[in-house]
Amino acid sequence: MTKTVLTVDDSRTMRDMLLMALEDAGYRVIQAVDGVDGLEVLAANGADIIITDINMPRMDGFGVIEGVRADPNHRHTPVLVLTTESDAEKKARARAAGATGWIVKPFDPVKLVDAVRRVAA
Repeated sequence: MTKTVLTVDDSRTMRDMLLMALEDAGYRVIQAVDGVDGLEVLAANGADIIITDINMPRMDGFGVIEGVRADPNHRHTPVLVLTTESDAEKKARARAAGATGWIVKPFDPVKLVDAVRRVAA
C-alpha cells in the first residue's frame, strides 16, 4: 500500500522539490500552502506522514504540529519539520509540541526519503 505524505510549505519551489523527491521514492504526495490549509487538507484526505515548514503565514509549523496532535485521528501520525531554522530552542519547542523529527533546508533528497521511511515504518 502506498503511503501518503502531506507537505505543508508556503514556498512553491520547496513543495515542488518535495513532490519530486517523494514521488520518485513511491509516495503519494498531497500539498498545502500554509498551516491552516495543511490542517484542512489533512482533515479531508488523511496522511501517513506530515512534513511541515516552521515559518509560514496564517499558521506556523508549531500550530500545525499542535493541531495534528490535538486530532484523535492523527495523534500518532509522524510529523517531520523541514526548515531553515537550526535553533536548539525551536527544535525543543517542536519536539515538545510533538514533532517526530527535524530536517534542515536545503535538504538532500536521499536523506529526506530515508527520514520519511524511518518514521513511516
